[in-house]
Amino acid sequence: MISLVDKMALHYQQNLPFVVYSKPNSDTVLGLFQQNDTLFEVHDFTEKGFVFASFDGSQHYIIPENESEQWSEDWIANNEITPQNDFDAKEDVSAQINFQQLVEKGIQAIQNNEFQKVVLSRRETVSVAHFDLVATFQKLVQQYRSAFVYCFHHPKIGTWLGASPEQLLKANADSFETMALAGTQKDTGAAEVIWQQKEQEEQQFVTDYIVSKLKAVSAEIQVSEAYSVKAGSLWHIKTDISGEFGQELDLKKAIQLLHPTPAVCGVPKAISKAFIVANENYNRSFYTGFLGELNRNFASDLFVNLRCMQIENNEAHLYMGCGITKDSIPEKEWKESVNKSMTMKRIL
Repeated sequence: MISLVDKMALHYQQNLPFVVYSKPNSDTVLGLFQQNDTLFEVHDFTEKGFVFASFDGSQHYIIPENESEQWSEDWIANNEITPQNDFDAKEDVSAQINFQQLVEKGIQAIQNNEFQKVVLSRRETVSVAHFDLVATFQKLVQQYRSAFVYCFHHPKIGTWLGASPEQLLKANADSFETMALAGTQKDTGAAEVIWQQKEQEEQQFVTDYIVSKLKAVSAEIQVSEAYSVKAGSLWHIKTDISGEFGQELDLKKAIQLLHPTPAVCGVPKAISKAFIVANENYNRSFYTGFLGELNRNFASDLFVNLRCMQIENNEAHLYMGCGITKDSIPEKEWKESVNKSMTMKRIL
């Protein structure tokens, strides 16, 4: 029997759709290898398979279980290692100026009371001659054990890889779990992580928004205290939120309420989303969309598509976003975006 890596290489060579992924802190790598190149869409979220959805909510695609060969293989776990070889970080002055101007625009809109928070992002393209998809995925699995790591390929969509720290929704027939994740600082090796008011406030916006949306449709909601959590070489603030499905809340409705979360869009959602679309000057596509298991083994396990890259014609498009509040400092947000780009650059 051939190994999972050989299966990946073969399917990629044949230009057939597939996804391979490993869940946070799991030693198992799972795969769905579609047997044709049809592009299947999600219609009502009762489908079974692996969903891949865009930021703007217009595209919900699926690699269906019933059209695919299913794989599972245990990979020997290493402890999560954060490689120290920082990618040759050439200062891109024009990208820095453009991003800082975008952030300034966001701060101005907040001061004008258009919204409380907005998440602004940028795309960076790096050249990757002789890109090895399989080896890159193996490196991601080894180095980001606490993340949701995936490699998705579809001839009609493209090739994406990532290591996301953020769960959108974990659900079974009657209950669900989600999280509010925001605030970022680089790991300095200090014993204690100290958060500034800007980061704490940014994360509280996210928590309050998610809880208020869910409380309106679900009787029982549990909310944890906020705590620090590490993703690769970055720290974030996280709050766990869980609840029960009821007459007014099913899986489809929960996804519609949560996506895009304030951690990737803003508060309030509709106005901040419109600002993003009008001002970012590029199409996010599947970055900050969501992906993961849909109704596999009677459960769904969905993640936000962060710390990801798209591979296209010997180039890797990297995507980085920052939460902007009234207290944001454009230079600091630029540095945060550079730190976030290292998650993928270290792998390249």
